Amino acid sequence: MRVARTVAEVRAAVAEARARGATIGFVPTMGYFHEGHLSLMRQSVAENGFTVVSLYVNPLQFAPTEDLAQYPRDFERDRRLAAEAGVDVLFAPDDAEMYPDGPQAQRTVVSVRGLNAVLCGRSRPTHFDGVTTVVTKLFHIVAPDRAYFGQKDYQQALIIRRMVRDLNFPVEIRVAPIVREPDGLAMSSRNAYLTPEQRAAAPVLHRALSEAAARIRAGERDAGRVRAFLRETISAAPHARLDYAEVVDPDTLEDVDTIQGPVLLAVAAYFGRARLIDNMLVSP
Repeated sequence: MRVARTVAEVRAAVAEARARGATIGFVPTMGYFHEGHLSLMRQSVAENGFTVVSLYVNPLQFAPTEDLAQYPRDFERDRRLAAEAGVDVLFAPDDAEMYPDGPQAQRTVVSVRGLNAVLCGRSRPTHFDGVTTVVTKLFHIVAPDRAYFGQKDYQQALIIRRMVRDLNFPVEIRVAPIVREPDGLAMSSRNAYLTPEQRAAAPVLHRALSEAAARIRAGERDAGRVRAFLRETISAAPHARLDYAEVVDPDTLEDVDTIQGPVLLAVAAYFGRARLIDNMLVSP
C-alpha cells in the first residue's frame, strides 16, 4: 500500500490505475480505524480494482468548542489496518495540502440547505457544511467511481447523496450497515473517550432504538409516543445527557406525527465528553 501526502501523488496513482482499466473506490475517513471503517474498505476492495482511503481530520467540521485537538489519532496503526484490508493508496494530507491558505480562509463552502439544519445540525450548526466542503474537495481529488459511507452517520450519507445528485458528481454512493459491538453499541472512533462506567451505559442508545422499533412493528403509530419513550429511556440511563431523540422521514428528515410508512429513529447523547449517535430504519 502506498501512502500519499499530496494531491498530485493521489491523482497520479489514480490516473495510472484508470489507464489499467481499474474502477476507483474511495472511503473518506478521519482515521482511528475500527471495524466499521474496515468493513467499508473491504467492500470497496471487493467491488473495485483500486481503492483509495483518505485519512484527514477536517478542521472545517469542528466548531471552536469541539474536540478537534483531542480527536483520537494513531497513524501507524491506521496504516497497518488499511494495508491489511487491501487498500491501494492511503491519502493522508496535512492542513496545508488541503487548505493552502488555512482552513478558516476557505472562501468556497458547499451547503446542502435544510438537510444540514436538523438532527445533528441543530447542535452542530457548522458541521455539515464542513463535511460537504471537504468531501467535494476529496471527490475532485480522487475522482472515484464509487464512494463508501456508513449508516451510523445516516444524516451525513443522506446529505452527501443529495449533494452528488444536485451537483451531478459522477460517483455512486454506497451506504453500508452499522457495525456494532456485541452489546449493540455502534462502533465509533469517539468510543475511545468513554470511561468504563460510561462505556457500560452507552448501549442504552441501541436498546432504546430496538425497543422503539419493536413497538412500531407491534402496531404503535403515534410518533409522539415513540419519541417520548426514546427520550425518557435514554435520559434515565446513568452518565447519559440527551441531545435529541427523533422520529423522522428517512428521505427528508422532517418530523413524523403518524407512522404510516418507513421512518428513521435517530438519537444522540453525551456520555462524558463523547457525543455518540445512533439510528435505526423501521418499517411498520
